Amino acid sequence: MNILIIGGTRNLGNFMVSDFLSRGYHVTVLNRGLTYDELPASIERLRADRTDVSQMTRALRDRTFDVVIDNALYKQPEAEAIITLLNGKVGQYIFLSSGQVYLVREGIERPFFEKDYAGRLMPAPKINTYGYEEWLYGVDKRRVEDTMFEAFEQHGFPVTSLRLPMVNSERDHFHRMLAYILRLQDGGPILAPSTPNYALRHVYSGDVVTACNRLIETGLGKGKAYNISQDETVTLDEFVGLLADIMGLSHQIVRVRRDLLEANGFLPDCSPFSERWMSELDNTLSKQELGMTYTPLRTYLSSIVSYVTANPPVQPAGYRRRRAELLLVSQIAEGLVSAK
Repeated sequence: MNILIIGGTRNLGNFMVSDFLSRGYHVTVLNRGLTYDELPASIERLRADRTDVSQMTRALRDRTFDVVIDNALYKQPEAEAIITLLNGKVGQYIFLSSGQVYLVREGIERPFFEKDYAGRLMPAPKINTYGYEEWLYGVDKRRVEDTMFEAFEQHGFPVTSLRLPMVNSERDHFHRMLAYILRLQDGGPILAPSTPNYALRHVYSGDVVTACNRLIETGLGKGKAYNISQDETVTLDEFVGLLADIMGLSHQIVRVRRDLLEANGFLPDCSPFSERWMSELDNTLSKQELGMTYTPLRTYLSSIVSYVTANPPVQPAGYRRRRAELLLVSQIAEGLVSAK
């Protein structure tokens, strides 16, 4: 089995390489080569900036692959370019999409099903805002999917889209889980915005790799999209409580109005899982058609905590304002600042 992995070598791609090598597959990775990776030296590496068609053409000229897994496809022109380069030269193309393709829809309710994809999109938020960037991310992922599935209909391009919510991982370079772990370890309260207070339904990195393997082993899913998501749906309070229980610690969440947290520059770092742009996906179709089973939330949280404990990372920038967070909590407790 000859597999190409595009991008993502810091996190998901790293797990994929390790797993595929253990199965005896030949693995090639393609990226810009700008970020240090911990992959084996024996891995074949192709270098290209995928936004540059000439670089991609040079890297992929005369190459064929049984499977391509694309971790880094964000824009429609890049989708058009890769289809042109690999049409007829790949047996299966697995595109890692996002649950945000649903979040830019209007008139649908959580949890989101694959059938909820088609429909009217919400208007664009104000340009140069956080909301606009997140909206654009979801819209761009939809444009990529639409382009890919159009190529499937017209030319049989063998694409499968895996729609992912927040991916929790031992190697998450955005340190989102670490934000909660550090605050639990210091014993102080966790600040979270009062609204929105959406339920959490994420996915473990290992289950994303499993989903890719199910597609590779069975050849199923061409021309289709699947939600890949854990079974449990929990509140933020339940999630933090479970994490604290695993760590043997107590916990407290202090709810504060969002504008106050934003004015102090605490969001999203003080509670990364409290944003509007967190999807909640129904995973029924992936179970029915791909035979997926998902790692229990407690199991994978325990794995992440053990990894972080054994491999303490560099303190993320978002934690450096922790003293200011705790000062705000004190001011709220003393009645000097209103949390509501």
